[in-house]
Amino acid sequence: MEQILQQMPIVIGALNTGFLQTLKLFFVTLLGALPLGLVIALGSMSRSLVISLFTRTIVWIVRGSPLMIQLLIIYYFPGLVLHTPIWGGGESGRFLAASVAFILNYACYFSEIYRGGIQGIPRGQDEAGLVLGMTPRQIFFHVKLLQMIKAIVPPISNEIMTLVKDTSLSRIIALQEIIWAGQSFLKGSQGISGAIWPLFFTAVYYLVWNGIMTIVLGRVEKRLNYFR
Repeated sequence: MEQILQQMPIVIGALNTGFLQTLKLFFVTLLGALPLGLVIALGSMSRSLVISLFTRTIVWIVRGSPLMIQLLIIYYFPGLVLHTPIWGGGESGRFLAASVAFILNYACYFSEIYRGGIQGIPRGQDEAGLVLGMTPRQIFFHVKLLQMIKAIVPPISNEIMTLVKDTSLSRIIALQEIIWAGQSFLKGSQGISGAIWPLFFTAVYYLVWNGIMTIVLGRVEKRLNYFR
């Protein structure tokens, strides 16, 4: 116990640094995937067969393959196969590659949620809007959008909660997120080796953050109850 108490400041410092990287990847993914998902959803519903087919194929590939494989391909393929390293070196390069992989992956999942929300709105509202002289763009943004948001908040919330934990997959390309930091003390880091308790301690960070996100997303759902 005395040894653990001595190691605690070193471990907590490393875990805090790793968790900041985790949070950074989490927020960058949301900022990129939420709007991109809407673009992909609109593309999949396009009247152009080429655009619709292309978009749906991309979504099918991304949703049908493991995120871990996508991370490996996106990070290693340009340098090893095309001989054109595009991500740069070091931690910043790994973070950029992980961000691209996560944004693309979650945008495809979000797109299907968006599409379900849009298509779940009765078509009579489009017809009523056209009768009133509104353009399709005005109908979408002024009539359908808020109703769609109400419908998609629960499934989007579920995906966001999953994203918190999925960020740990980025360690497959050696991104130094919190799981990577905890595991490093098992292998040997900063004079500490063979210590498994830091790895278990990382679960506390995830539980606390998931608790915060549960409260925040729950309040968002309550704010949208006026659409009942």
